[in-house]
Amino acid sequence: MNGMPVPRLLRWFARCRRELPWRRRHDLYAIWVSEVMLQQTQVETVIPYYRDFLRRYPTLKQLAAAPLQDVLKAWEGLGYYSRARNLWLAARRVRDAFQGRIPRTAEDFRALPGVGEYIAAAVLSIGRGLAVPVIDGNVLRVVCRWQGIEGDVRSTATRKKVLSFLTGIIPENSPGRFNEAMMELGALVCRPRDPCCRSCPLRRDCFAFLRSRTASLPFRSRKRAVPEYRAALAVILRNGRIFIQQRPETGHLGGLWEFPGGKCRPREKPEGAVVRECREELGARVEVLAKLAEVRHAYSHFKVHLHVFICRPGKGRLRTGQSHAWVKAQDLERYPFPGANHKFFPRLHEWLSSHRDA
Repeated sequence: MNGMPVPRLLRWFARCRRELPWRRRHDLYAIWVSEVMLQQTQVETVIPYYRDFLRRYPTLKQLAAAPLQDVLKAWEGLGYYSRARNLWLAARRVRDAFQGRIPRTAEDFRALPGVGEYIAAAVLSIGRGLAVPVIDGNVLRVVCRWQGIEGDVRSTATRKKVLSFLTGIIPENSPGRFNEAMMELGALVCRPRDPCCRSCPLRRDCFAFLRSRTASLPFRSRKRAVPEYRAALAVILRNGRIFIQQRPETGHLGGLWEFPGGKCRPREKPEGAVVRECREELGARVEVLAKLAEVRHAYSHFKVHLHVFICRPGKGRLRTGQSHAWVKAQDLERYPFPGANHKFFPRLHEWLSSHRDA
């Protein structure tokens, strides 16, 4: 048995795993928070957010009782804000429908907001010992190399092959450690480029290593080109205060605060776009005083080139159906904003300090 791949993998994990903060707490809530944060985000980025989040909300009950705006503010900068919103909604659902106890069955747990197959498998295998494999990018890469699976790693068919293989070998007595070991192996050893094959506990059985195929496996089809949009934003000043409005809670960047503006039309100059967008959004004209900044920002499915203008309101009252506020510049930090906005906040404070009469 000692020569079998799975025990070798588990022994490697016991020796080589990283000391990560979520491995020090074994309650289901803490495991759940870590897995939500780790979706599409690197470990090094997650660590400080995880520690701060659990300091603020050490229990599910405290998370469920918190205002959503506070939760989004705690998440600010981590991105993919629907994760925070869904985690908060799920905590409230657990509080109200399950007397504050996280559901024990995979079916009930998967029915919570934001809990898909990956989250359910990770949390319930690590926290409850449910023998369900976890499949993420690291695991797909490890298995495709190990077993010589040639299909497109982005395809459903390849994922099904990987799932079938893992289901057949996951140990009933330690499924959580197995899943963590597979993910850790992909992160530390079986890397996309320059894998450390000589350190791998699976190398003697690995199809790609034995055939020098690690560079060609797994096969990954090209992503479609990501579109880039031009957009214009208005920082509207009145009597030393700045106009901000809140995005709807559903949809992209839901619940965050923003400055009015939007996409530029084809061949439309940003200065014209910001005036048009404000007229359409707020029912009033604005006057452009100065161009503040240009910033570029990338989201998962598109990029944006922002043109930011200092403006003042013209005649007429600004009207918006969204929650809104006039705030002092120093109070902007109290509100959760998208990461793209934070890129020009230093320039905004510089401009305001040199134009104190604005």
